[in-house]
Amino acid sequence: MDEELKNEIKKMSLQNAFEHDGQTNAKIILGKILGVKAELRTKVKEISGEISEIVSYVNSLTLEEQKKEIEENFPEILIPKEKIEEREGLPELDNAEHGKVITRFPPEPNGYPHIGHAKAAIINSEYARMYGGKFILRMDDTNPEAERMEYHAAIKVGLEWLGIKFDIVKNTSDDMEIFYEKGMELINSGKAYICTCKRDEISKNRRERKACKCSMDGIDKNNKNWEKMNTKFKPGEAIVRFRGDMKADNAVMRDPVLFRIIEEKHYTLGEKYRIWPSYDMAVAIEDSIDGVTHAFRSKEFELRKELIDAILDALKMRKPQQGFFSRLEFKGMPISKRIIKPLIEEGKVSWYDDPRLPTLEALRRRGIKPEAIRKFIMSLGLTKANTLAPFDALESFNRKYVDTSSIRLFMVKNAKKLFVKNLTLTFVEIPNHPIKDMGKRKIDVDENFLISGDDAQTLKEGMQVRLLGLGNVLIKKIGSELEGEFVSDGDITNIPKIQWVPQKTAHEIKMIIPKVLFIGDDFNEDSLEELDVYTEPHYLQLKEGEEIQFVRYGYCRKDSQNQAIFTHK
Repeated sequence: MDEELKNEIKKMSLQNAFEHDGQTNAKIILGKILGVKAELRTKVKEISGEISEIVSYVNSLTLEEQKKEIEENFPEILIPKEKIEEREGLPELDNAEHGKVITRFPPEPNGYPHIGHAKAAIINSEYARMYGGKFILRMDDTNPEAERMEYHAAIKVGLEWLGIKFDIVKNTSDDMEIFYEKGMELINSGKAYICTCKRDEISKNRRERKACKCSMDGIDKNNKNWEKMNTKFKPGEAIVRFRGDMKADNAVMRDPVLFRIIEEKHYTLGEKYRIWPSYDMAVAIEDSIDGVTHAFRSKEFELRKELIDAILDALKMRKPQQGFFSRLEFKGMPISKRIIKPLIEEGKVSWYDDPRLPTLEALRRRGIKPEAIRKFIMSLGLTKANTLAPFDALESFNRKYVDTSSIRLFMVKNAKKLFVKNLTLTFVEIPNHPIKDMGKRKIDVDENFLISGDDAQTLKEGMQVRLLGLGNVLIKKIGSELEGEFVSDGDITNIPKIQWVPQKTAHEIKMIIPKVLFIGDDFNEDSLEELDVYTEPHYLQLKEGEEIQFVRYGYCRKDSQNQAIFTHK
């Protein structure tokens, strides 16, 4: 191998190690060098040995030594990279005039918000921002059977956490009198009628594309039946149907429901109303009167575009331009309330903030940053192709945000005791971050340490190991407890580097490790792992919710004084 190539490998190794707490990996460096020098793909065996030697040397250096070598030989690594403006994936809007675009996000308060809600809210808010327009939050609260103030509040909290700003906030139910007015207008123009057929008969007629006898009733009878819906008819005995086309190939157009009777108490309006508009009726009227220019929703509503346009045409009202995008879900993490609610009721997940779920509360608790969610969603663009993303796609965006702000702490699992004789130190000061200036923390020490059981298994009598940030220890005895001797001037090349915590001040916490919730259609009974681990006493000084990188383990979020949640590697 020529010196120029060795130099390139050394540069890559130093840079990667310096960016990852002083450690790199031969496989990573091999992949990097093959990425820039494709001609070496035929010589992998020849260069792998050399790469391993260089990586081993780099890993033997302390962070300070790595930095010094970079400053002397590769100073360009430390020059801040010019920020490249990323093109975020939303295409230009048709018929859009700057300053006049109005978009909206109309969630139904019938459950906790999830990643799918985040996508809809972010796309609509981004378009309003792009065009200097307005963005409306409109709670679609016209189904008292399913909606609750708890969900209304959770949606607002989730959107606030995402950092989404609204110009107008309203409830669909604010306009009930307008819906009644428009409903009567459709009835009196003969474009809607009251249907008293049984549900099974309605479904049969729609399948067979046949009009029912109620569609023949005159306007006077329909007006009387409307009054009866307010007073006499019980839920399910009468509905208002739009006079569409019972022969239509699009089943949505076969005389769909515009109003139905619901006697459940509304969470803000109480029992003031008992006739409630359907989604199609409500969204059509609201988008028109709110001045919405571009209405985006997930593609399962695409067949309803024809109906919404038909309702507005029948009322001679302005129509927004409608657009559609794919639903967003993660593999093995369903967003459906029909799946999540039974899991909670059966005790398989703790609540809507269980870190295995794709709800916004769960993602926040897991340590996913709202900025990462926005970047991830914008990277997907406005595609209508089904989006069943692997969770690590979001993790890759999140890593960029948590890496720069996460304090580094030592943590050991399956702890083993290590007694170190002749220790000359009573404390050490260790930087809180390998690159960014986040200060230092003081750790008091004596001869008694805890190290990871995995590291302990690799030790042998007579070998040296470096306790990160402290110094070298010569292993003198292997057993249920380990004994070693401090080596003040020990060699740092080619020896294992491990983390540790002082035994006398070690703080025990529970580490919660969320994994994929479903494998195929089956609930994964091993989807939540719990470990009892020990960390530094400095953990107690951190605020709840702070992100931590436990050295050589991964990013975690402090959930409480006694519990942390694993975010990702």
